[in-house]
Amino acid sequence: MKVNIQAVNFNVDRKLVDFINERVDKVGKFYDKIVSVDVFLKLENTTDKENKTTEIKVLVPGDEMIVKKTCKSFEEGIDAGADALERLVVKHKEKMKAH
Repeated sequence: MKVNIQAVNFNVDRKLVDFINERVDKVGKFYDKIVSVDVFLKLENTTDKENKTTEIKVLVPGDEMIVKKTCKSFEEGIDAGADALERLVVKHKEKMKAH
């Protein structure tokens, strides 16, 4: 599984990259046919505290799943997005088994 991380308007530090890779690897345990994962980190220009948008796109054969979360920190967004992706991946896997 290949993980691509793209940050818009800022540089990502090593600690955040390690956290993203660790959390995305956990999603991979639920479904072994994941081709790639794209993570987009965006810093919105607002005065709100919740101005960090995290978008995770997972490519599986024949389908793609996208989860978008806006939170106070990127870690919180990655965590919430990965939880949602785990549910989506399990649902997709069960659907594929039914066919």
